[in-house]
Amino acid sequence: MAIMITDECINCGACEPECPNNAIYESGAEWSFSDGTTVTGQMEKDGEMVDVTARQTPISQDTYYITHYKCTECVGFHEEPQCAAVCPVDCCIPDPDHVESEDVLLGKKGRMHL
Repeated sequence: MAIMITDECINCGACEPECPNNAIYESGAEWSFSDGTTVTGQMEKDGEMVDVTARQTPISQDTYYITHYKCTECVGFHEEPQCAAVCPVDCCIPDPDHVESEDVLLGKKGRMHL
């Protein structure tokens, strides 16, 4: 399951540098699969293949956000999600809309970090 940032976010930014997948972005910032990863070529997004360098629409205009396409819950890097570990207001929580097995999370990590 991916992690999400709730509306209780105070925009402190503590979480962003902790993410090994660079899946956390400031409010209003566009994102791409290639940001902070070694992935090249194309990745699947919503059933379509997209260029990994293509800028994607921000998920939030109000608070920091985590793109579930890149979030692996730190599986393969750390024992717990680092964003949740450093969040001073506990707003980094499991995203019930994006539940993934450990195998899926490891596969996602493997594709992004060649």
